[in-house]
Amino acid sequence: VVVAGPESVVKMVDYSKWKDIEISDDEDDTHPNIDTPSLFRWRHQARVERMSEKEQEKKQLDEERRKYDERVVCLKEQLKAAESCSSEGEKQERKKRVEKQLSDLQTDMKRVQLKHQEMEKKEKMEPWNIDTISKDGFDKSLINKDEKRNEADMSEEEKEEAMKVFVKSNEKLIKQYGMFRRYDDSNKFMTEHPNLACEHTANYLVIWCINLDLEGKNKLMRHVAHQAICLQFTLELAKQLDRDPRSCISAFFHRIQQTEPEYQRVFKEELLAFIKRIEKRCKEKVAEAEREAEEEEKKLRMGPGGLDPLVVLEELPQVLRDCFESQDISQLKVAIATMDPTDAARHMKRCVASGLWVPEAGDTNPNTGLLGGKDGEEEEDGDGDDIVGEKEEEPIYEKVEDSVD
Repeated sequence: VVVAGPESVVKMVDYSKWKDIEISDDEDDTHPNIDTPSLFRWRHQARVERMSEKEQEKKQLDEERRKYDERVVCLKEQLKAAESCSSEGEKQERKKRVEKQLSDLQTDMKRVQLKHQEMEKKEKMEPWNIDTISKDGFDKSLINKDEKRNEADMSEEEKEEAMKVFVKSNEKLIKQYGMFRRYDDSNKFMTEHPNLACEHTANYLVIWCINLDLEGKNKLMRHVAHQAICLQFTLELAKQLDRDPRSCISAFFHRIQQTEPEYQRVFKEELLAFIKRIEKRCKEKVAEAEREAEEEEKKLRMGPGGLDPLVVLEELPQVLRDCFESQDISQLKVAIATMDPTDAARHMKRCVASGLWVPEAGDTNPNTGLLGGKDGEEEEDGDGDDIVGEKEEEPIYEKVEDSVD
């Protein structure tokens, strides 16, 4: 059993400070003619104004105490400097003057301290109210926002549409970025426009590089390619750190400017590989365009039977080719007469199918493709049959001849 001594007094919690709490709406019933809510608001406003005045007065006292401390330090330094005076009279006079100032300051300070003590005493005696009974420990606001749709969940059409919208809004800024030459300028520009740190900008720069090389602007393409690789490295750094690309802009440019040999080597290798891919792609696009042009040209020159006149002309015997090149119908008929009828008929039918030979409808010998009787005898005048390319007709043959040459 523990027996408490006479000096051990159990100190109980003092609840007296909770007895008087000033609350605006904690009042007795007011007169019916008085608007109670308005009365409570006025009383609260008056209390807030009184608290504001007291807080201002407290700040003034604190300012006076601060000035007093500064003045005391200054006078003590002067007092210390007076000790070094060579003249005893001057020394005593300066010390006496400084000590008097110190004494006056102490008197003023006692007055300030007395005011401060009185204010603290009043604050302790004042009842608590809704504004002083507690204070916020912390304040935090959360705002729900619609999350942007993940591009991985978007279809190709949606991605393409998103790309078009982005480029339409930022094409001018992207081209500005692509023309910078110094890392500091690029860093500053991207920091001012962080929304450009995304895949849409990188894709646009790649397309721009291809178009520049197709236009023969290889030097400018290489410059824009450098800017494109800077952005690609920024995006890759963001993926490695699992952070927003906008927060990695300064980190990349700081790192690339530190001249780390390994990092610089990797950057240059990736830049050269990117330029080679651009140039290779441009060559492929040129070859594709040439093939498409050839196909289109071939379609345009196809004859009524679906044969290419150039191919047919190349496959003709030399004697027939000379006739078509010289556009001599009489010589053509003589050459046909000297050939085997089967071969002559086959070659002339191919000429008709390719458009090299345009006979009159219904007058063509089915065996040779020429005008004449059923036995293969050609007419002497040759008024019904025309070699494509004669001057009075549409100059198809001349086009063929140029192509052959």
